[in-house]
Amino acid sequence: MDFDLTDEQQLIRSEIRDLCAEFGDDYWRERDLNHEYPESFFETFAEHGWCGLTIPEAYGGQGYGVQEAALVQQEIARSGAAMAGTSITAHHTFSSEPLVAFGDEAHKERYLPTIAAGDVQVCTGVTEPNAGTDTSRIETTAERDDEAGVYSVSGQKIWTSKAQEADVIMLLARTKPREEADRFGGLTLFFTEFDRDTASIEVTEIPKAGRGASDSNEVWFDEFEIPIEDRIGEEGKGFRYLLRFANTERIALAANAVGIGQVALEKAAAYADDRVVFGNEIGSYQGIQHPLADSWSKLEQDELMVRKAAWLYDNDRDCGAEANAVKLRASEDALEACERAVRVHGGMGYASEYDVERYWRETMINVIAPISNEMVKNYIAEHVLGLPKSY
Repeated sequence: MDFDLTDEQQLIRSEIRDLCAEFGDDYWRERDLNHEYPESFFETFAEHGWCGLTIPEAYGGQGYGVQEAALVQQEIARSGAAMAGTSITAHHTFSSEPLVAFGDEAHKERYLPTIAAGDVQVCTGVTEPNAGTDTSRIETTAERDDEAGVYSVSGQKIWTSKAQEADVIMLLARTKPREEADRFGGLTLFFTEFDRDTASIEVTEIPKAGRGASDSNEVWFDEFEIPIEDRIGEEGKGFRYLLRFANTERIALAANAVGIGQVALEKAAAYADDRVVFGNEIGSYQGIQHPLADSWSKLEQDELMVRKAAWLYDNDRDCGAEANAVKLRASEDALEACERAVRVHGGMGYASEYDVERYWRETMINVIAPISNEMVKNYIAEHVLGLPKSY
């Protein structure tokens, strides 16, 4: 593994930085305060071809790997867009991964070109209120009707990001009762149209602490029909397909966290260098310097771990431990960095105009989603250290 970015990766980083420079903190602060979808940012992102970053060239994409996708996510977050900016772009680069890996040719041709072009918005429906982290207990059902050529889906999903804008959805549903299958058997994955105007779908936004510019929702399905040909791979193997997405999601989230932590430190250092108290810049005091230096060192290590996990994934190596570990570390370190940035700003750290409070609110989600850090520790204890299952 080479720790240096390739010339191509450096070019990607430079181009994303230039794109994001058009949308500064003022833009994201306003969208957050008004709970307004950042449409102009997404349109610019799409126009420059970034929606198809990880989609194969045969379907109109650029064919890059998770290493490049994670780099893009980190730079978007670092620009000040934070989780709002990455949330509206990540679904294009990561939610399509199971379709790319396991979909049949006709299925790919139906959806991937429009995703790569940025012509459609993508959302993901996996989490449910009565299942939470235990995906084996999801209750949304998909009943197959061979005569009609459809699955009829009924149930509820929660925390479905972008469901207010989405045109397509990656959806996990149960096609066989849990008691008739092994723990994760009977789960089937779909990639299909998402029409909010139909009577069989109801979407309700969830008010939340951060990421106001990117909606999160509860979604109810009532006999929502999905064509059989929009099933990804084989019936009942959806959870195995979803694991491929789960590792990339953890890597992407860690990259997001690193970016948010870095921009928070940059803001804090600039403020500390300028703010004078008791006759000196507060950045001259070790009580200010040491926490920022400590956070900088942690985020540097996290960035290297992101690259390692992404490299393993792109080279078809097992990366479950690394993807989970870096999600754990980067999310905790970024939250700490953002809190320290708020503290450095003193009372103004609580003011919207300095933005660090927004970074702080937005990065909190990373320690509890898409899986809590407590469950990540359970995974590492059981699957890496070989300790008995604790739950």
